[in-house]
Amino acid sequence: MLCPFCSIGIRDEVLEYLRCSIGDELGFYIIEYRKCPECNRMNLTLVRQTPIKDGGSPPLFDRTSFLIYPRTGSSPLCPPEVPADFAEDFNEASLILDLSPKASAALSRRCLQHILEDMGKVKPNDLSKEIQQILDSHGLPPYLSERIDAIRAIGNIAAHPTKDKNTGDILPVEPGEAEWLLGVVEDLLEFYFVGPAKTAKKNAAITQKLSVAGKLPLRK
Repeated sequence: MLCPFCSIGIRDEVLEYLRCSIGDELGFYIIEYRKCPECNRMNLTLVRQTPIKDGGSPPLFDRTSFLIYPRTGSSPLCPPEVPADFAEDFNEASLILDLSPKASAALSRRCLQHILEDMGKVKPNDLSKEIQQILDSHGLPPYLSERIDAIRAIGNIAAHPTKDKNTGDILPVEPGEAEWLLGVVEDLLEFYFVGPAKTAKKNAAITQKLSVAGKLPLRK
């Protein structure tokens, strides 16, 4: 079971549980407490236990679980390799995607602009011009360049110029725009942070093996 905080891991072991005194026609409820061994954060799960008809003796129950803390959305959260100042906007955009696509898109646009300015080294401007700068620099692989270029069309920036100049504003979104924006930001975070971190970790492991074997390290 992955931890919803750090996305690394969590023991599927209940530390404590609280049985609720209230039930309904579907059954009764238990709150289970778990702690992630990696980040040491608590996770709370609401479990509904519904008696199975003709379940025999002792009675059998059907369990349905709902994660109630932390709240998670339908999209994944940032992996731990992403710095906190980038992860904060992305995670919030992911968590509220189902509740408010407009707010999610605004956070994704702001996060996108942050990435372009800090990692892509573009000069601060409106979003459309910053996208053009990163495309002209040829600093991204073709698949990412195509996805970023499509933002201006899919996001209908020409019809909503405020999306260019005030990326954090809550504005109407086209169907699928919020999901697309979040996916593009996720790909950029993978390119700038997650991929290099994983490669460095693999190289360090190989270098360690070579050192033990008395061989020269990998060339940088």
